[in-house]
Amino acid sequence: MAKQKKDDRMTTAQSLFAGGIAGVASRTITSPLDVVKILAQVGTKETQKGFLQSFGNIYRKEGIRAFWKGNGIACVRLFPYSAIQFGAFTKLKVLFSDEKGKLSPLNALVSGSLSGIGATVTTYPTDMVKTRLTVAHADKSKSKYNGMIDAFRVIFREEGILAFYKGMSTSIIGVIPFAGCTFMSYEILDAAWGKPKDKMTVKENFINGLLAAAFAQTFSFPFDTIRKKLQAASKTVSADMKPDVEFNGMVDAFVQTVKKYGILGLWKGTTANLAKVAPYAGIMFAAFEACKRGFLYANGFTESPFKDSPIPGINQNFNVAELKKWKEEQKKKGVQV
Repeated sequence: MAKQKKDDRMTTAQSLFAGGIAGVASRTITSPLDVVKILAQVGTKETQKGFLQSFGNIYRKEGIRAFWKGNGIACVRLFPYSAIQFGAFTKLKVLFSDEKGKLSPLNALVSGSLSGIGATVTTYPTDMVKTRLTVAHADKSKSKYNGMIDAFRVIFREEGILAFYKGMSTSIIGVIPFAGCTFMSYEILDAAWGKPKDKMTVKENFINGLLAAAFAQTFSFPFDTIRKKLQAASKTVSADMKPDVEFNGMVDAFVQTVKKYGILGLWKGTTANLAKVAPYAGIMFAAFEACKRGFLYANGFTESPFKDSPIPGINQNFNVAELKKWKEEQKKKGVQV
């Protein structure tokens, strides 16, 4: 049997753009839940009374703006993060898939993990600054930092360049099960619908993303908790911005957190996180698929930007350049396409 070509109907730039848009849209919509999650992981007093009361406590202290603290830099980070992650996964999926274009669960795990590591390492300083801005007061007149640019400047001046990489090793360890299991689960769930991918609806893609991320988060959340504590830790910040435990490095942070709160202390903020991760991932995957459909339509492969219905007579194994060349050849022959 001849080897079937993989899906290459979008350009690399289009894959990157679709991934970036997906990340920014999902992050902005779910920002309030992310703020509560991060503050709970760091251990601020506003979140000590539980998930629901945290919203009221934060609102009373800082106002409605508090729920979008750090969203600007989060979006600055997420566009390249999501673009790199989805772009790398798309390429690795092609590399690791079989002759029919199918990706095994193990290869999906490997592809997802590698793409997650690449995106994490590339954008890590912005994630660290996002955590600092999130634990700082929303009112700039009361905050240690006057916006994202000032945060970079102040942290560099007071703590040095290495401060931007606090907790990165923990993040890399954590992103392996999270990104790997997310993409592996997504591929498994994709096949579970029992229909071709081009027949999947946006709703079905949303459900896949939701379940995949919720499953993956179960395994990786403790690493994310410790990463946030490491990022927030500093001798130069006020007491209300510091983590709720003192520690000396990643391993000690795990030990001290368990000593103070028990093993479940590693999952502090998990309620807010699961409430966020489900719609976040669902929106992200749905937005990516929606962007993809728009590009496939613009590239001349499908009949509509809202469905994956192929145009009759168009070889779906072509890449963008091959389709353009084929259309030019047909035009020279006087064939209407």
